[in-house]
Amino acid sequence: MANMQVVGLTTPQEVYVASRDRKFRINELLVIEDPYQGNLIGEVVESNSYNRFIPLSIGNGIHDADVIESLKHLGYSINEDEINIAKVKLISEANFPVVTGCKARLPIFDEVRSHLLKGAREDGLLIGEIKNTEETAETMEEDLRGLCEMFSNGKVYKTRNVPFFLDLRSFQQYPHIGVFGGSGSGKSFGLRVIMEEVMKHRFPALILDPHYEMEFSESQENGLEKRDFKDVFKKFQIGEDIGVEFLNLSRGDLMALLSAVSPLTEAMSSAVQELHLRGDTYLSFSNRLELLGEALEMGRSRIEQALKQDMEPMEQEKYIKMRQLFEKYQNTPLPSVQGIIWRLRRLYSSGLFSHDIKPVKETMMQGKLAVIQGPIWLLQVFSTYLLSNIYHQRRDYKDGELKGQPSGEYFPPFIIATDEAHNFAPKGKDTATKGIITEIAQEGRKYGVFLILATQRPTLLDETVTAQLNTKIIFRTVRASDIGTISEETDIKVEEARRLPYLPSGDAFVSSPLFGRTVAIRVRFPHTRSPHTQNPLDEIKFYRETSEDNLFDAIKPHLPIYAANFAKAVEEINAAAGANYEVRTLKAALDELVAKGKLKKQASPLGDIFIEP
Repeated sequence: MANMQVVGLTTPQEVYVASRDRKFRINELLVIEDPYQGNLIGEVVESNSYNRFIPLSIGNGIHDADVIESLKHLGYSINEDEINIAKVKLISEANFPVVTGCKARLPIFDEVRSHLLKGAREDGLLIGEIKNTEETAETMEEDLRGLCEMFSNGKVYKTRNVPFFLDLRSFQQYPHIGVFGGSGSGKSFGLRVIMEEVMKHRFPALILDPHYEMEFSESQENGLEKRDFKDVFKKFQIGEDIGVEFLNLSRGDLMALLSAVSPLTEAMSSAVQELHLRGDTYLSFSNRLELLGEALEMGRSRIEQALKQDMEPMEQEKYIKMRQLFEKYQNTPLPSVQGIIWRLRRLYSSGLFSHDIKPVKETMMQGKLAVIQGPIWLLQVFSTYLLSNIYHQRRDYKDGELKGQPSGEYFPPFIIATDEAHNFAPKGKDTATKGIITEIAQEGRKYGVFLILATQRPTLLDETVTAQLNTKIIFRTVRASDIGTISEETDIKVEEARRLPYLPSGDAFVSSPLFGRTVAIRVRFPHTRSPHTQNPLDEIKFYRETSEDNLFDAIKPHLPIYAANFAKAVEEINAAAGANYEVRTLKAALDELVAKGKLKKQASPLGDIFIEP
């Protein structure tokens, strides 16, 4: 066992530990054997090595002189020995400064169990491993070893570190999770792993998927353990599989949907309140708007003049309705009516009013994950209605239950997850979606409704929402403004904040009140893979090769191709290949096949001839 000792000036919060023969690793835990206070647990936050070529005196630490002096008294030859020094922060503040010279050692698992594992294993979401704990992991029980697969340097292997769990039961106390990280940091992998774990527990959930990447059907090709999630999640396309039943919309719901397309003016809001009637279908409401818009454009005199003309009964009925609408709503501004019509048409053209949310609710009632896909603007619009509907159904049920007066249909506790969270709850802007997310962030815990919000830009996320994210998983972050936000909203240490721009992909810091400190983890290898994993270079190469093969198959029956008959050849090849070549583009494609040796080109008095090689 390596000899480790406390050196230098100590405080109740931190100490320096030195060793001749052991190099310290960032984030590993040490036991400080204080003779008066007993064993204290600390975490390595800085690690340095010195030798005769790197004098201790060049360090920037304020305790360098004290460290050097105590090293001499403890028998270290600072001019000859290699000296490894760790800055160690105590997990719990000591009663008084630690005794200089006391021993330090690596802990056995039981000594630090409470700092590494929270809750029962069966209730945990297995996110990955706690970094630099493999020596401690050697002393933990067998059923905790090798629980997940890790990926590093192109290889998949079973973890040798202590596993990292997020306790699902603790959501009742610490309900919401933020996942932060820049592009390529592993943030999306982290979100995927969390949702896989949620599915394992059959906890009802939905995820808003603007990138069409939350697909869980395809297993990782090089994974050691195969898991099948096909039966525990369903994908829904907004406008194709799910939507909003217009007949069931309240005025508030309708205004929220319209404002999600583009903010409503005060005049527009007033117009919707006046014009939307109980029992309206899309057709009845849109017809009323269209007729009113036409009536306001024509004015009273032109409508009366038109009614004096001879016309078909249906046409006359139209003008009578226009007159009635004009009399009732003549003070409604025409631009407001036109603005509502434009928003309504955009919603209708998306297919939003062709379906309802029943499939989503049924999926969640079955304890499955509902993946909601669509362009970001449509997700914002639809989620405004969906989240409000299911949250209030859950809230109303629980409120009734607490009052001893259960009301409404049962709806289970559930998780809401999304990537690009700053688009749904942006800082400094009011959006329809932001309202319901903020309400859930502040009140959801009481009703068993939890948020998992992922974003590349935590600075752009609404501050009220950010403050309610009790657990934050932080991947590589480069922007100074985002690092500043993270530092303000977490207990992340200065040393860790400095490391954020350099974290390897898949590494993260977890800040959670459940642990009482920041924990350094590496996210496990996902069981499933995203459909967007193909390298763009490979995609281009595959497309070119496939196109060339298809073209060669199409032209083969038409060889030889003569320059004099090129126009006819183009027509026949386009028909055979389902392509859209022109004479110029086909000639260029054939020349490329010649260059690759798949065709041969011969010159003739009448022009080039393309033949098989």
